[in-house]
Amino acid sequence: MQTDPQNSPLDWIALTFVAGVGSRKAAMLIERFGSPTACFEASPAALEAAGLRRESLDALKGSEARKEAAAQLRKLEALGAEVLTLNDARYPPLLRETYDPPIVLYAKGDIERAFRQPALAMVGSRHCSTYGRNVAEMLARELAERGLTIVSGLARGIDAAAHQGALAGRGLTVAVMGTGLDTVYPKEHRKLAESICESGALLTEFPLESPPLPQHFPFRNRVISGITLGVLVVEGAERSGSLITARMAMEQGRDVFAVPGNITSAKSFGPNTLIKDGAKLVQTWRDVVEELPFEIKAAILASERTESAAAQMQFDEVALTDAERAVLDALREDTATQIDELIAAARLARGELMSALLTLEMAGRIRQLPGKSFVKKL
Repeated sequence: MQTDPQNSPLDWIALTFVAGVGSRKAAMLIERFGSPTACFEASPAALEAAGLRRESLDALKGSEARKEAAAQLRKLEALGAEVLTLNDARYPPLLRETYDPPIVLYAKGDIERAFRQPALAMVGSRHCSTYGRNVAEMLARELAERGLTIVSGLARGIDAAAHQGALAGRGLTVAVMGTGLDTVYPKEHRKLAESICESGALLTEFPLESPPLPQHFPFRNRVISGITLGVLVVEGAERSGSLITARMAMEQGRDVFAVPGNITSAKSFGPNTLIKDGAKLVQTWRDVVEELPFEIKAAILASERTESAAAQMQFDEVALTDAERAVLDALREDTATQIDELIAAARLARGELMSALLTLEMAGRIRQLPGKSFVKKL
C-alpha cells in the first residue's frame, strides 16, 4: 500500500526541524494549509500571512529540514523505531486532545498495545526515600496487574521504581524520554529501557541524538501527563519536576493523585501540598481505581471480584480445617457473635477456637469487633 504523499512522515518530521516552529505553530500551519507537505509548498506570501517570521520562512523554503528528516528516518529504521504523526491512528488519543500536542512522536516497542488499555502516570523524586521507592513499586505493580499501563519518565528514583513495579506485575509500561530514543538517560537505565521496550514502549518527541538538556524535561512532563488519565505523585520537593507534571495534569483536565508522606521530610512537601489542594490521597490501588471513568473502574472491580470469589472458593474447598469450617458456619455477616457463644455453637475447646479465629482473621474471612465478638465478612 502506497503512502499518501500529503501524509508522508518525512515532511511531518521536517516541519519540526524548521527554526522557530514549535508544536503549537506547527499545528496551526498544518490546520491552515492542510498538511505539512502543503506548508512546504505554500508561497512565501501565504506563509508570511500565517505569521511566519523571516528566519522560519527561509528554513521552510530551504532544503536542509527535509534532508535532516530523511536522515532521521533512515536512522530510526536502523534502530527499529517508528514515527507517530499527529494524524496517525496509533498516536495516543488523550495527548492529541491537549492544547499543544507534539506533531511527531518517536517510539520504540509496542506503542499500539501499550495504549490499548488505560494509562496512569507515576512520578516523583529522583532522590527518593526507601519508603517512596517501595510504595511506588508496590502501587505500580498492583495497578499494572489490574490492567493499567504505567507511564513515567525513566529517571532515577520514583520513575525507575514505577517502571520496575509494572514489569514485576507483568504489565505494560511506557517511558517518556527527554532525549532521543538512542540516548538513554541516565546511562545506568539502559537495561531497564530494553525491558520496557519488551513490555510497552519508549516514547519521545525529541529526534535521535538529542541530549538530556534541562529545557527538554518540562516538554517531556507535559507528554507524561497528556497521554494518561491521571498523575500519581509519590514524593517530590517544593520545586520538583513532579509538581510541574502535576500542575500540567491539572491544566489538561487530568486527575491528580498523591501518596502522603512524613511531614518532617522535604520530599513529602509535594504530595502533601497536592493533597491539601484537592488531590486524591492514595493508600492502596483501590484509591486510584475508584476515581477512574466508570467503565474502566467497573471492569477492573468486576474482574477483582471474580478473582476474589475464585480464591475464596479455593480457600473454602481446600484450606479450611474442620475447626475453621465450624467457626465460619457459626458466624453471621449481619450480627456479631461473642466468643462464649462461639464456643457453644462451634463445639470447640477454647484453644482450638482461638487458633481457628486467628487463621480466619488473617485470611480476611472474618472481622473482630470490640468486646471479643466476631462477624463473617461478606
